[in-house]
Amino acid sequence: MNSDEQLALEAQHGSDRAYSELVERYQVRLLRFLLTRSASRADAEDALQDTFVNAYRYLYSYDSRWRFSTWLYRIAIRNAARPGPAAAGNEEMLVADEDPLAECIAASERENLWLTAKALLSAEAYSALWLRYVEDMPVSDIAHALRRSVSWTKVTLFRARRRLGGELSPATPIGKKGQIYG
Repeated sequence: MNSDEQLALEAQHGSDRAYSELVERYQVRLLRFLLTRSASRADAEDALQDTFVNAYRYLYSYDSRWRFSTWLYRIAIRNAARPGPAAAGNEEMLVADEDPLAECIAASERENLWLTAKALLSAEAYSALWLRYVEDMPVSDIAHALRRSVSWTKVTLFRARRRLGGELSPATPIGKKGQIYG
């Protein structure tokens, strides 16, 4: 299986198959991210389509020194609408669990966590947290995607976690994928 970066380079050289594979790999993750930044699902889907169209149009400018995902999220951030009231807990975020009750509780806790984060934090701080804890991006890639310094990103993540920590109840589980670390 080719890496994202290899596929991007193939796509730069005219491979539609390689670009289609990249779209397939990123469409669900990117839609989930855009849902957190859009007023409605329709707006998020429009931003998703614009992101892939613009990525294809400007594929020549992709620099393989950066991860393809960083470059793609940077385009998505530019295409995203202002954050709206759309819920951050979406069906794609459910964690597979053998116990339906535990799955329901976990999904509810994740949704509450991200709704709280959305209400408390700036759009950039929220995006930084999302990219770090849901998309598992390294800090340097988040900084590049948000067009900020690594120091700014680290400070923003620290402050956002601290602010959320003061708002969350002690019973909120912390540390699982998709949740904020304390």
